[in-house]
Amino acid sequence: MDAVYKVAGIDVHKKMLAVVVANVAEIGEYRFERRKFGNGDAALKALDDWLSAEGVAEVVMESTAQYWKPVWQRLEGSRKLHLAQAQSNRAPKGRKTDFADAERLVRRLVSGELTLSFVPDPEQRLWRMITRSRYQLTRDRVRLRQQLEGFLEDCRIKLSSHLSNLLGHSGRKMLRALANGETDPAAMAAMATGGIRASQQALTDALAGAATLEATRREMLKLVLERLDLLETQMDKLAKIAATALSEHRDAVKRLSNVPGLGADSAQQIIAEVGPKVATFQSPESLASWVGCSPGRQESAEVSKSDRSPKGNSTMRRLLSQSANAAVKSKGSVFQDTYRRLVARIGHGKAIWAVAHKLCRIIWKILHDGVEYEERGLQPDAKSVERRVNKLMRQLRTLGYQVQIQPATSEA
Repeated sequence: MDAVYKVAGIDVHKKMLAVVVANVAEIGEYRFERRKFGNGDAALKALDDWLSAEGVAEVVMESTAQYWKPVWQRLEGSRKLHLAQAQSNRAPKGRKTDFADAERLVRRLVSGELTLSFVPDPEQRLWRMITRSRYQLTRDRVRLRQQLEGFLEDCRIKLSSHLSNLLGHSGRKMLRALANGETDPAAMAAMATGGIRASQQALTDALAGAATLEATRREMLKLVLERLDLLETQMDKLAKIAATALSEHRDAVKRLSNVPGLGADSAQQIIAEVGPKVATFQSPESLASWVGCSPGRQESAEVSKSDRSPKGNSTMRRLLSQSANAAVKSKGSVFQDTYRRLVARIGHGKAIWAVAHKLCRIIWKILHDGVEYEERGLQPDAKSVERRVNKLMRQLRTLGYQVQIQPATSEA
């Protein structure tokens, strides 16, 4: 290390920054220089100028809520930055101050005791914002649909008991007519299009509450339908924005979409989280560890008390869990074969998580090496065949037979 190698630690708050700088190349106790800065643009510029004047090579800060982002964006590109998870920089009880937290960040960074977060480049952060916003709108739509069903039950309208999709074409026509003042249940039941299994009589009975529905409730129903339309319009716009933002990586999206359980939307979200070539992760094991889908290890006295997976990227964990549940339903796929082989022994939840781990490793291979997905689920695995042969040989020897294995000829 050079004779002078300075590292800055920043304890981030909403309205102020506690900053310390130390030369970590010195032997012995670090001598820290302390300063406080605001969080406005002028204050951040002053911070950047001061760090440059001090010759700071690295900066470490805590991931405090969203307040670290403006600081990161201002300092990005001019020096090496680290984002530490706040849990790994906890202070002893009763010994916490702002500058002490910043000094502890520097000490623990040098000693390798901090848990650092992966912060992608600005373009990938923009992709994340788009895809996560669209997912949030999807959740809002699901919640609004549940609220709508509860509202209809309160109005004695049992449409959801007869329609598999309350917000399908037929359901929306009936709901809009109800919101616009229609009081005849038979007239609304007649709006059902083909594909509805319920009879006209059943639909008429389900809509019987419309005859006495108050004007106030109709207005509230109209507001709910307007919110639904707005959400769906924004979801469509965000889908187009995501497609435009990831237009340069259409090939990667297409290759990921070919994997059972994944689609175009899931592929876009995965690329937004890990990058189009997963360049940050040098192996499938490192990606699985970061996601949190690899087996954990809690060992004490050479005894593992838990194999529970560690915490990781919540978005990727959700995507892999959803995709794994879909992939095991793909007939003849390697994921279905893996699930059926494991589920009887370890149960549904762990078997799905094992499939998610396999999916994660395949995703790394497809993106990192630029290969296409090939389904080989029906082809026998050489290691599985060998294990099966060895097991049968052991059983025969236990029964008193002498066993000699010979490969079958092509004629046989």
